[in-house]
Amino acid sequence: MTDELKQEPQQDETEDQAVTNEAEETAVDTVTEDEVRVAPEEDKIATFTGEADEDETYTYEELQAASEDYTDEEFHQLADMYEDTLNEIEEKEIVTGRVVSVDEDYVIVDIGFKSEGIVQANEFPNEVLEDLAPGDEVDVFLDQVEDQEGQLILSRRKADILHAWETIERASETGEIIEGYIKRRIKGGMVADIMGIDAFLPGSQIDVRPVRDFDAYVGKTMEFQVVKLNMHAENVVVSHRALIESDLEEQREEILATIEEGQVLEGIVKNITDFGVFIDLGGVDGLLHITDLSWGRVEHPDEIVSLDQRLNVAVIDFDEDTKRVSLGLKQLQPHPWDEIDLKYPENIQVQGRVVSIADYGAFIELEKGVEGLIHISEMSWTQHIKHPSQLVSKDDIIDCVVLNVNEPEKKISLGVKQLEKDPWEDIDKRYPVGSKHTGTVRNLTNFGVFVELEPGIDGLIHISDLSWTEKVNHPNEIIDKDEEIEVVILAIDFENRRITLGHKQIEENPWEEFAEEYSGTNQVEGEVVNTTDKGVFVKLPHNLEGFIPASKTEADGEPADNFAEGDSVKAYVIELDETNKNITLSQREQDVKKATKSSGKKSRSQKKDSAPQTGTPTLGEMSGLADLKEQMAAKEKSEAAQNLEAAEDEEEEAGDEQE
Repeated sequence: MTDELKQEPQQDETEDQAVTNEAEETAVDTVTEDEVRVAPEEDKIATFTGEADEDETYTYEELQAASEDYTDEEFHQLADMYEDTLNEIEEKEIVTGRVVSVDEDYVIVDIGFKSEGIVQANEFPNEVLEDLAPGDEVDVFLDQVEDQEGQLILSRRKADILHAWETIERASETGEIIEGYIKRRIKGGMVADIMGIDAFLPGSQIDVRPVRDFDAYVGKTMEFQVVKLNMHAENVVVSHRALIESDLEEQREEILATIEEGQVLEGIVKNITDFGVFIDLGGVDGLLHITDLSWGRVEHPDEIVSLDQRLNVAVIDFDEDTKRVSLGLKQLQPHPWDEIDLKYPENIQVQGRVVSIADYGAFIELEKGVEGLIHISEMSWTQHIKHPSQLVSKDDIIDCVVLNVNEPEKKISLGVKQLEKDPWEDIDKRYPVGSKHTGTVRNLTNFGVFVELEPGIDGLIHISDLSWTEKVNHPNEIIDKDEEIEVVILAIDFENRRITLGHKQIEENPWEEFAEEYSGTNQVEGEVVNTTDKGVFVKLPHNLEGFIPASKTEADGEPADNFAEGDSVKAYVIELDETNKNITLSQREQDVKKATKSSGKKSRSQKKDSAPQTGTPTLGEMSGLADLKEQMAAKEKSEAAQNLEAAEDEEEEAGDEQE
């Protein structure tokens, strides 16, 4: 009741009014104060009990109309009671009202207030709106008692949301299961609609197994458990996995109680990593390590298994303290090394796949779990292989020969070169020592020339065997790569598979011929090719060159004053040094006699010694031609041995330059 009604003054009563009031008092005596009651709070209306003992509901306007039947005091009393009911209605709360009418746009609801409230029809779910009829009770949210127009503002949607938050809060406290609808996918998980409230469902909380297709869950209705709630931030986090785990816990305890080593169980591939596979055994996860997937080599577990695949696995270890289960798949298959000697006898030709390449060889997979090694030395009879990748690549399928099987250490030695005939078996028949051949320069090094006699068969010409007369500092002064060159087989090393070649040996040794012609005191005639302060250079027969020191000339004075280029001169040979390509001459007879005398003593001393001499032959030594030839032959053998040793030391460097 308003203040205006409370302050309304009473009018003077007339006699007629007194009579009327007396009649009314008689009538009111039938309705005691105890029989007046206020409806429950949820009704928010005034209810009176009459003589017929029937409940009748009155609005505020009806009370005003009925005031004519009551005295002012009685009317004010009833109005105060009605006003008290209005004071109990508070904003921002859910109230229950009765539907007055329903149309396409609005639902009129009476909550027992002065006026009726209007709720938009679209705030009701379609299924609720279809069945809604006048007289039905509905819960609505009292948003505002009176707006600027005095209208009662109600909301069905806000009432539903408030109900939803109350339900979610209760579920968070009690663990009650609630139902929701997956609306869409977002980063990290899904959005679930819980009675109109958006809740976050993390991807890890959807299932006990990793979810691979999140989109498959969109549109599904699922049960959840509230795991986190922040009412102020309106943040709700739910989990479906928690419900599954609670169901699996009993099954997990049963498995852990009965599991033991050697047991074979069925599981589902739950997750695949680089190092292994996690298998769901029915509430218990076990690890199937990559090394236990197959007896053979496995690069990645997805070569063997796939997600969600069902398979049998063996329990190879169980840690009761940590509850960790180690599983194996290969243990359910026969070991491939059983009776290996029968499957792969020596000298049998087999085929395999290159699975790994190392510096020292290539590993060949003959079957899953059986691998052999082709050592780099067993790859070619003739080629100097620096790395196996020169011949094979990973995943190549190649033929090879079983050389040896070591069953205790599970090693198999294989070879590739054994598929072909060893070209060195009859090398001495095809290339006998002293025979002449034509080859191709394959590579040049500081110490010599590598010549290919045939594919895979190379020989080395040491730099000292390139020319009898020229002083060669590098082979490229005489020959270029890929040119053809004539060679002589000087020596064959079967053990190290090396051939020593010579180029200068194609021609006769001019030093032997020169020594034979100009031994003793014979003079040699030559042509001056150059003069220096220290002496004169003279071109001699057999394309040799000699030197007359200034002190060994006949004339006094500087050599340039006494000799000119092109002059013909005669001189005696007093020293012959083939190793250093030096011939020392003299025009003075006393030098010849002196050289003959000193060399005679040396020659007699050498005869007492059975060992061959390789020193520089002088004039006296040249007088014995047979001795000179023997000394030269011994020197050639010594040089050949030195050449072979140099080739061994530097062959690796030469191979690098060739590549």
